[in-house]
Amino acid sequence: MDLLSTITPAEPNGELKRRIAAAVAGASAEILSLSHLIHANPEPAFEEERAAAWVAEALARHGFLVERPAGSLSTAVRATLPGGRGGKGPRIGIIGEYDALPGLGHGCGHNTMAASGVGAAIALAAVAADLPGEIVFLGTPAEERGSGKQVMIDEGLFDGLDAALLFHPCDRDHVELYPLASEDVEVVFTGLQAHAALAPWDGKNALDALVMLFSSVGLWRQQLKPETRVHGVIREGGTAANIIPDRTSAWFIIRTATQADYPALRARFEDLCRAAALATDTQVSVEFSAYTSTMRNNSVLADRFRANMAAYGRPDQGPDDSSGSTDMANVSWVCPSIQPELAIAPAGTPKHSVLFRDAAALPPADETTLIAATLLAQTAADLYADPALVAAAWQEFRAER
Repeated sequence: MDLLSTITPAEPNGELKRRIAAAVAGASAEILSLSHLIHANPEPAFEEERAAAWVAEALARHGFLVERPAGSLSTAVRATLPGGRGGKGPRIGIIGEYDALPGLGHGCGHNTMAASGVGAAIALAAVAADLPGEIVFLGTPAEERGSGKQVMIDEGLFDGLDAALLFHPCDRDHVELYPLASEDVEVVFTGLQAHAALAPWDGKNALDALVMLFSSVGLWRQQLKPETRVHGVIREGGTAANIIPDRTSAWFIIRTATQADYPALRARFEDLCRAAALATDTQVSVEFSAYTSTMRNNSVLADRFRANMAAYGRPDQGPDDSSGSTDMANVSWVCPSIQPELAIAPAGTPKHSVLFRDAAALPPADETTLIAATLLAQTAADLYADPALVAAAWQEFRAER
């Protein structure tokens, strides 16, 4: 890629960063092939078998010791490569995501995240002889639903990392983001079947309960703070118009900008579910899962990424104030972390849309994927080269905690 070979990287460590950019340029066909392959074969949360295999195979080709599966998740990947300057040094984690959205495909562009993470790992492998410590790649399933990173955190797969770096596609360029704390909620109402014409009075209508819950949530929004979100879809609404439904279900997500507000939001949602069941004489089950936290942006890491990014003509457009939620935020409570966003589509292109999905396989997305790989690896290089930078990132992390 011409841009990678002609740009003068940000100092310090300019020569090392030039070699990293050259390594990404040299592997660009492999990196973009991976991005397009994952894009053309979308797999939803916890089902990313092909994507995980392709990621693992690419890392193995470049000398990484690969674990697949890593831990209990069949589609998780962990790959390591020691630096050539001995074991003393930081362990920097490069993160990749590859799950798609059900029914939409890669409407969040995770194909570019997997490819850029693998690309960064390839670039670091190319200069590994001059690095201390260890390069760690973590392929993390189920960001869109299920919080795969939290499962991997619980199983110790993030233990020992000194920093975690992940790129996310966007329609603008942001180094810092402020995702909402969120949790999935599975709601099931159980009633009693009856003939809807002959004897509807003998039934207990589980669909009435679900309709009432959606109505209650709609009215509740009048009292919610502007940054709070409660949204859901009906998964089961009954089997036939002439049968009183005895089972209905919905998937909700509840979100809030501050973790302090979250317990009250959760409790209120449970109250609405119970109220709908009481009003319709049905039973309700409410199951919460896949909690994601708010993000702790590490300014030490962010400043290094911002400087590296500016050298490639991508100025930071300020914090992203329109974020959804991400389990990368959970990682930010384990070690110093960042998830900068770079544009792959024109400003105003909505994420989780057909427009964004299609953009994720177009030439502008390819260019950003290669730049993101370069910037992730260059920021990691700054950390490998400067123990004081790693110490400063940890000092900020511990002070904020």
